[in-house]
Amino acid sequence: MKSQPIFDYPLFALGFRAFFALAGLAALILIVFWNAIFNGTLTSEHYYPNNYWHAHEMLLGYAVAVIAGFLLTAVKNWTGKPTVTGDQLASLCLLWLYGRILPFYAGVLPDALIALVDFSFLPVLTYQVSKPIIQAKQFKNLFFIGLLLLLALGNGLIHAEMLGLQENTATIGIQLVVATIIILILIIAGRVFPFFTERGIPGTLIIRSPLLDSLSVASAVIVFALQIAGISGTLLALAALAAVIVNIARLAGWYVQRVMYVPMLWVLYAGYGWVILGFMLTVLSAYSVVMPSLALHAFTLGGIGVLTLGMMARVSLGHTGRALKASNAIAIAFVLINVAALFRVLLPIAMPGWYENLIYVSTLCWLAAFSLFVFVYAPILTSARIDGQDG
Repeated sequence: MKSQPIFDYPLFALGFRAFFALAGLAALILIVFWNAIFNGTLTSEHYYPNNYWHAHEMLLGYAVAVIAGFLLTAVKNWTGKPTVTGDQLASLCLLWLYGRILPFYAGVLPDALIALVDFSFLPVLTYQVSKPIIQAKQFKNLFFIGLLLLLALGNGLIHAEMLGLQENTATIGIQLVVATIIILILIIAGRVFPFFTERGIPGTLIIRSPLLDSLSVASAVIVFALQIAGISGTLLALAALAAVIVNIARLAGWYVQRVMYVPMLWVLYAGYGWVILGFMLTVLSAYSVVMPSLALHAFTLGGIGVLTLGMMARVSLGHTGRALKASNAIAIAFVLINVAALFRVLLPIAMPGWYENLIYVSTLCWLAAFSLFVFVYAPILTSARIDGQDG
């Protein structure tokens, strides 16, 4: 009997499988490393300075892996055209993985090689996502290509400073990446929240508002553009307040009370809530009432962290032919990821003297949440669909 080629295994049958698995593992490994660096127990020569490494890896490592898995899967559904699988998908995963590993070989490998490997992932992903969209002539979805290229631009700005080609561009690059991911979340939310709510709560009909959809994205673009331009004070506060009002109205239009009884739904609404809180804290940080880092972590740990965990959990079940119901372990994971955000974002405002202890508790909750995700979903992502279909 011939052995099965490794790249023919279910893990490489569709983009969400391999990249969600990598994202789950990255969420654990990267945070363990960052905690060791934060506490001073791990010191080593590295391509990135410590704070830049943490931001780069959680955004362009973890979050981009989730985005890659989602888009490679969603685009296949939207277009009816195949996306990258098998050995090509495995190669794309290896390129992502090399981007995580090579920075630890600074001083051994040329910095330019480290930068090239990491930077090349997003352009290659963009090419793979764009092919089926262009083949199907779904030009309305080409804006996703633009967003991926914006992520690549942000990554390029980070590497430009690391390589000494430019000064003071890494922070702008990180801001651009955060902004692009949040805008991507707001766009995708408009596509999936009403649909997921109607599917998760039979008999529910969600009335969509194209005006609020457009205003929610436009208001966010203005806020982030002002921040990237270095503009704060009243102008930033007013823009952020407008984003708060518009996004609350948008989310309220989708919400029904029974959402709170469906973990696969409330985790998504909670994640959106953290994004709104990020805009609220931006209002306060514009007047130096709270630290800007708290608004940043509301967007990242809260918005990106909670929403990506919820999306990975639901997409993985739906695309492996399973019932769209969270297990008890995953429901606990959803609670824990929100508790992690609570301890990282809100409690430091009330208890600033306990900051380091709060960060430690937040770290433990994050690790517990993703440990449960990996434990529950590793068998799902690595085994064939239970309904016998491809993917």
